[in-house]
Amino acid sequence: MFEEEKVAATGTEDDTVTAAAEEELVQSAEQAEDTTPKNTEAKEEAAVINEQEAAELAKVKEEKEQLIARFHRLQADFDNYRKRVANEKKDWSTQTVCDVVRELLPVIDNLERALEASGSFEALKEGVELVYRQLLTALGKHGLEKIEACGKEFDPNYHYAIMQVESEQPENTVVEELQKGYKVKDRVVRASMVKVAKAN
Repeated sequence: MFEEEKVAATGTEDDTVTAAAEEELVQSAEQAEDTTPKNTEAKEEAAVINEQEAAELAKVKEEKEQLIARFHRLQADFDNYRKRVANEKKDWSTQTVCDVVRELLPVIDNLERALEASGSFEALKEGVELVYRQLLTALGKHGLEKIEACGKEFDPNYHYAIMQVESEQPENTVVEELQKGYKVKDRVVRASMVKVAKAN
């Protein structure tokens, strides 16, 4: 009888252990069910984020390609502009030379006539003076001017002093011009070669 009670007690313990195990399994299942939707939501959220990042990356790549294409177009436009300006500058230079030569052609014609002409020294001198004035007039149309020197204060921008001489004129005054100087507008073509007064 004692053994039967012992068996009955053991059976009760087994039932209790089994019931506890079943309860743990149920709780684990419930927990698993609770976490499964969370895992799914997290995966869906991660998928959405990945899609957004992929879309942003594609957009950035497209903008980069557009910027590179725009840069290449601008570079090509600038190269074309630089070549066009160089060609225009060359054309302007050639046109300027042509304009000056056109003004000088009558001077050349008169010099040829003077070489072919025969006559007195006075007539020849008069012809040369006429050609000289004609030449200055032609170049004057393009802005050529003589630089004033004699009696002016020495200016290193316009005068080239080769010596200083004693003179009654004030110090640093140009007393003699050895070679005429010329300028075109405000740009010196050739400075006047001069002698300058020094202090006594």
